[in-house]
Amino acid sequence: MKGARFTTLAISGAYDHAEAAGHLGALSEPAHLTTAQSFPSMDAMLAATAEDGDGWVYARRGNPTVRLLEQTVAALEGYGTDAEVSAALTATGMGAITLATMPLLSTDAGPRPNIVASPQCYGSTTMVFDKRYGQERGVDVRWVADPLSVDDWARRIDDETRFLYAETPSNPTVQLVDIPALSALARQARIPLIVDATLATPALLRPLALGADVVVHSLTKTAGASGRSMGGAVIARHDLGLRGRPAELSADYAGYLRRGPLRDMGAVISPFNAWTILADVREVRGRVDAMSRSAHQVARYLDEHAGVTEVFYPGLESHRSHHIARRDMWLVDSELDGGQAENRFGFLLCFRPAGGVRAAHEAMDRLGLIWRANNLGQVRSTATIPGATTHKQAADADPGRAPVPPDMIRLSVGIEHVDDIIADLDQALRTR
Repeated sequence: MKGARFTTLAISGAYDHAEAAGHLGALSEPAHLTTAQSFPSMDAMLAATAEDGDGWVYARRGNPTVRLLEQTVAALEGYGTDAEVSAALTATGMGAITLATMPLLSTDAGPRPNIVASPQCYGSTTMVFDKRYGQERGVDVRWVADPLSVDDWARRIDDETRFLYAETPSNPTVQLVDIPALSALARQARIPLIVDATLATPALLRPLALGADVVVHSLTKTAGASGRSMGGAVIARHDLGLRGRPAELSADYAGYLRRGPLRDMGAVISPFNAWTILADVREVRGRVDAMSRSAHQVARYLDEHAGVTEVFYPGLESHRSHHIARRDMWLVDSELDGGQAENRFGFLLCFRPAGGVRAAHEAMDRLGLIWRANNLGQVRSTATIPGATTHKQAADADPGRAPVPPDMIRLSVGIEHVDDIIADLDQALRTR
């Protein structure tokens, strides 16, 4: 499908007419719900178990359905760049973050490694870096005070820095970072820039095309918007040329992860989950477009509401990283629809009701259409209070560096009619 447009890649991926012919002409990708492969001979088994073999042998080493999703995700994330790109899939988004970062932290009997990261991260990411890496493995975790300050990033990089890490837009305050500027720092230091772009999806932002080296996604979110399956993805460009890393790792990082760390540690996605996500990802562009349009309208409504003190949404001019969002977040191929590219700013926003924590909890309890839930990117609109749920662990671990205000509501806008979403918010915010 080389040269095809984004939506065509999302629908067809690696499953073309030739592939279908091998599955009795099935129009949809088959679900290989099995743990192992049978072989016609010992020679065939040995060939498949060789490191460079195409056979999948055992589901921890790969599976045909999983491979189709890997190829589709790589094609979507690599869209618009000439770089060769490949992907490795995991059981969850946090599995993807761990897989993408852990192999870069080997000590090799050398000095203490460090990582430089934006503090505007998902709560579990903060816990992995601070607790699993910092406390348990002795990694020096250097949190950037201001993620928008390139100088702040540069001051923290030295010869033992293993990677730069940012989430853009971030969960939940939807802050962005300057990917091209950070990629220049990473290139100079010969280390990778790793970007979590879950909230944007490749339909709105493709960090590899902006200079990033590795991208991670929670496929549990918008890629799997039906909410039926969990999954994660690591997508990397080839030929990274990293300082002090093995040639195999730099040549094809995602392939290296599949053949080594992922195979050995076993955090693989199930074939069934890969199959359901394949079905969901087909409509990712249209779904993200619709959700983003509604979210922008909701953000403007809340921004003018007397019962709301603050709104976080990159589509609002008041948002601190609005200028970056205007530059980097575009609905993919939108210029083909009407001759002009169109900004889209994503489906996630946050707001603080007037009256503090108690008012936030009361508003949450009055929601009717919107679901109280800790997932996001689903076809159903969901809301939570991150300071009490998704980011509570990080806040409890370091109260002085609470990542989000305790009265902030996170709203993930789904595909219900926007009038109904706004009506539900209106009644929830109405003072009794």
